[in-house]
Amino acid sequence: MKKSIALVALAFGVTNAFAQDLTSKKGEPILPEAGDWGIAVDATPFLNYAGNMFGKTANNVAPTWNFLTNNQTITGKYFKDAGMAYRGTLRIGFGGATVREMAADRMTTANSPTANGFPTASKMVENTWKHSNTTIGLAGGIEKRKGKTRLQGFYGGEVGIYANMQKDKYTYGNTLAVNLTPTGPGQATNVDVTAADNVGASGNVVSAVGIFQGAAAGDQARITERKYGTVFSFGVRGFIGAEYFFLPKMSFGGEFGWGLGISSTGKSKTTYEATGNNGGSATDAIGSAEIEGSKNGSFALDTDNKNSVWGPSATLRLAFHF
Repeated sequence: MKKSIALVALAFGVTNAFAQDLTSKKGEPILPEAGDWGIAVDATPFLNYAGNMFGKTANNVAPTWNFLTNNQTITGKYFKDAGMAYRGTLRIGFGGATVREMAADRMTTANSPTANGFPTASKMVENTWKHSNTTIGLAGGIEKRKGKTRLQGFYGGEVGIYANMQKDKYTYGNTLAVNLTPTGPGQATNVDVTAADNVGASGNVVSAVGIFQGAAAGDQARITERKYGTVFSFGVRGFIGAEYFFLPKMSFGGEFGWGLGISSTGKSKTTYEATGNNGGSATDAIGSAEIEGSKNGSFALDTDNKNSVWGPSATLRLAFHF
């Protein structure tokens, strides 16, 4: 009996000592200190890797360093002191892509046959599609911390904005032309919009009906410029969470948030060109039209998730402090 009591007492003593010991065997502090920085990544790949390793799963894949949010924002914090930290989230991205495709020259009639009876090869022209994209995500807040052991609780608030702008620009090797009457080979001829003007399966050739009155001619239109509606989001939230420091300044943790989110998508603007007439003219013409899309918006006062601009929302995270 005395031996059992002694073992229980020893167990409680060891547990208590471990819980209160906030330095490693090398004297390194376990918890973050004033002036420390911190970053966090998605912990799920690391936990899956460890679970598969102990479960002896075949072909266990090495863990990856993943963003905490679907919006791919970088999250971090700066500790003013052991009980308070400033939080920040950032994403600033600029991107672009260019697709070039060759198409047959439709601006002239077929060339005269050569000496061997075959016409000379048709000239080729280049169609180009340029896409640009800009993304900006910013958030900042204050985090208060609570706890005297490796298990730390935290809470606070933050505010953030997110914006995205996209644009398509098209140039075509075949310039539209109307009312031409070629009289022989290799002469300038009429050019209407055709499926050959498609570039990169981007949907830049559409029906002209409904865009141009009367339409006719090729009854198709092609896009010269497409501006997507600017996406803008604003949010303010409160959060609460906890993390456990399993190694000096390394922790697993997570949090939940609740707050206000407002998002809007501006009007898109698409510029088209086509050939045709309005039905009251004996000749065709080259027309240009700009069509505006609708404007949309949303509002929410609710719990948030990993689709928000903020990092750790409802995501189990692995944090590093230094």
